[in-house]
Amino acid sequence: MERHVRRGRARRAFAAAVVAGTVIGLAGYAPAASASGPSAGLSETERLGDRRFVVTGDRLYEVGAEDGTYPGTGWHIRGEMGGFWTPPVKLLDGVWFGANGTWLKAGRFTTGAGYTTMDLAGPGGLTVQRVDVVPDGGRAALIGLRFPAGAGTVRLTVDAHSELLSAYPWGFTTPGQSTANLADTGSFDGRSLVFRDRGTPPVPNARPHDWAALVGSSLTPTGHALGPGMRGPQGGVVCGDPAPAVCDDGPDGRGTGGRLTYDVVVGGSGRTVWFAVAGSDRGLAPARAELARALHDPAGALTAKRAAQAAVAGHSRVDLPGDRLLQRSVEWSKQNLADSVQESRDLRVFASNQGTELPPPAGVLARARWIGAGWPDYPWIFATDGEYTAFAAVAAGQFAAVKDHLRTLRDLSELVNHRSGKVVHEVTPDGQVYYGTETDPGNTDETVKFPSAVALVWRWTGDDAFRDDLYDFSVRAMRYALALDDDADGWPQGSGNVERPGMGDEKLDVTVYTIRGLLDLADMARSRGDHATAAWARAEAAQRARRFESAWWYGGDARSYADSLADPGNVKLYQRYWIGATPMEAELPVRGPLAPAGHATTALTQRERDCFTGEFGFFHTGTGPTADPAGNPGPSCDSVVSAVPSERSVFSLGNAIMAVAEGNYGRMAQQRRYTTANARSQLDRGVWEMPGAMPEILPSPDFGTNLGKDFLSRSSVLQAWGAYGVLWPVVHQQLGVAPDLGNGRLSVVPLVPAGRRIAGSDILVGAGHLDVRASSRGNVLSVTVNAAVHARLTLGTVLPSGAKVASVTVDGRRAGARRVHTARGDELRTTTGSGRHTLVVTLT
Repeated sequence: MERHVRRGRARRAFAAAVVAGTVIGLAGYAPAASASGPSAGLSETERLGDRRFVVTGDRLYEVGAEDGTYPGTGWHIRGEMGGFWTPPVKLLDGVWFGANGTWLKAGRFTTGAGYTTMDLAGPGGLTVQRVDVVPDGGRAALIGLRFPAGAGTVRLTVDAHSELLSAYPWGFTTPGQSTANLADTGSFDGRSLVFRDRGTPPVPNARPHDWAALVGSSLTPTGHALGPGMRGPQGGVVCGDPAPAVCDDGPDGRGTGGRLTYDVVVGGSGRTVWFAVAGSDRGLAPARAELARALHDPAGALTAKRAAQAAVAGHSRVDLPGDRLLQRSVEWSKQNLADSVQESRDLRVFASNQGTELPPPAGVLARARWIGAGWPDYPWIFATDGEYTAFAAVAAGQFAAVKDHLRTLRDLSELVNHRSGKVVHEVTPDGQVYYGTETDPGNTDETVKFPSAVALVWRWTGDDAFRDDLYDFSVRAMRYALALDDDADGWPQGSGNVERPGMGDEKLDVTVYTIRGLLDLADMARSRGDHATAAWARAEAAQRARRFESAWWYGGDARSYADSLADPGNVKLYQRYWIGATPMEAELPVRGPLAPAGHATTALTQRERDCFTGEFGFFHTGTGPTADPAGNPGPSCDSVVSAVPSERSVFSLGNAIMAVAEGNYGRMAQQRRYTTANARSQLDRGVWEMPGAMPEILPSPDFGTNLGKDFLSRSSVLQAWGAYGVLWPVVHQQLGVAPDLGNGRLSVVPLVPAGRRIAGSDILVGAGHLDVRASSRGNVLSVTVNAAVHARLTLGTVLPSGAKVASVTVDGRRAGARRVHTARGDELRTTTGSGRHTLVVTLT
């Protein structure tokens, strides 16, 4: 109990320090120079007009350019995916600020923990500091402008351009936004700009709606204007294919504009003026309430947001002296995950059959909360993304977010798939299921991964109620997937993560995750006393695992697993997709990774070659030729005939898969190549688009870079799933934290490179937490764990290859230990209770 009290005080002190820094910093939003990590921020000054930024709250987000403009962005609704959104509707294309007749443009942009700042250049040497923050729980964004002392009276101009439209339909669906989007109207209520979109779109099964957006301040404007333009320095926007035309942000735009002017008297100590963008999909009154709430105490809202992000930073803190880049990436990845949480209400759930239909809803989901996939084009609900991101979320201690995500997936799937157990693939925040219904093949991998995600959360939290809530659906999911087997060979059919034509019906990643899903389901079933389901799932997993190597190992020049099996005859197809790493990445309960060590080493070594891995990591689809890893002439990577061309695009998820796969076999030097690539995408000034944000696709030979593309054809600037390749390798593999609280157990068995030390603190497990410190110096391995959690603790360390143990002590007393061979290497383990314990292993 005393440990809990001390830790609680430490947490409060940590948060208070950050909040105090925020209050002091309100005179100027630049973070304190002595700060480190996300609290210190990351700044960029080059090509700001070519770089996107994202500021999020759980019910509203903003996407613009880092120079303070709002160019047409994104492709789902062409040019309209940026601006201000409160799911499930968009509010504005953007807001622009001018001072004394000159539009303000940023010369410096900074990403902070939960906010962004810009240094805006004005006339006569005037510099205005801008801060953007979106408080959680509300449907409003706040923008603060700090005018310096001596500015006198500033004539401030604020332009806003509306675009009230729904997240679906998209620009290319049937029907599309060109039909569904109604024209906006604009007005002035004496203090704020008011934009409305009211009516019933001329599309099937449409309902009347009343959407509203407001832009205002606690100040009273001295003037206003209304009109179709009002876009600050941007004026008309060029868009449309093939012949450019002057239009709105996109060809489906139906927005309008407004302007507010103010005479701001700046005192001797400077002055901060706050603006809010607020909205609602339920009429004007709720939008007014959101605006009033946001403007009631905007400085306090910024302080609260930073305190919340400080709490995020306070968990799973790591110390990696040998890899400070990865350490910083852990800190920013925790923020990326927290920034990705979204919520929507009253979703009318329907299946669009890949955008070809607009039927009546199958039902209404009162509340959906999820971890958004990526901004600006994929901020909605995905199964594949969430099931990978879950590993990062539990390692970061963000249990509530991943629980909400999985419950949302279950609820949506139950409504649209009639309790079949099939997991939906992709859902927009208004309830449109684009893919993953019973009427289309969907992605089988996300159905079989669902029980594993539930089991993962249950093991880290020990939350039996959560397990029980999702257990029945997990059982039905596995039974549904196993029935997708027309040739009765045990390998479920359907698409996996690689959504490309030319593959066989049975996919490698689907097979791998099916075996893991069955074993995870068996573990949950056993814990509940459902012995029949446990026995069935274990038997199904065992018979597939026995046949896996002979059915899927391709061997030969490929030195890898087949990507798919083609019927008839289960013909092995080897096409060099990134899923070739999944047999090494998927960790089975108790057993460890699926692939045996010999094949794993061969396959991983093959994937590390230049034809599969480039400067920034793992290619989606490999190519060749190259020499073998030893430098000797060898068979080319493409010596096996492939039915598909290479696709040398590096996804942050692909790097995550390889990083985890390498770590499962103790290949820490090789793992670093992939963790470094993802970390660089956030933290390398020559690589990032938005400082601190991990993107969907990294610089790649066949993709190029986001900065080399226009705003209509880029990958996501912030994508959640890549955090899997940072947080999981550090917390679970290097620090060795492996909770099994659902069964009352906790294992901490670090893997420390020779001559190094690593540490982690305030790692959340269940209702408690733990600290880990481990080192390997000379012939002494040391591990100290302080576990404030009720569980039986297995304490251990991974031994160097071939090491012989001279002595083992726990808390200074000789102790017995067992040596266990694992994929990571030989582990020396001993068992004790919770609390603080130190294991010291001396080698001969």
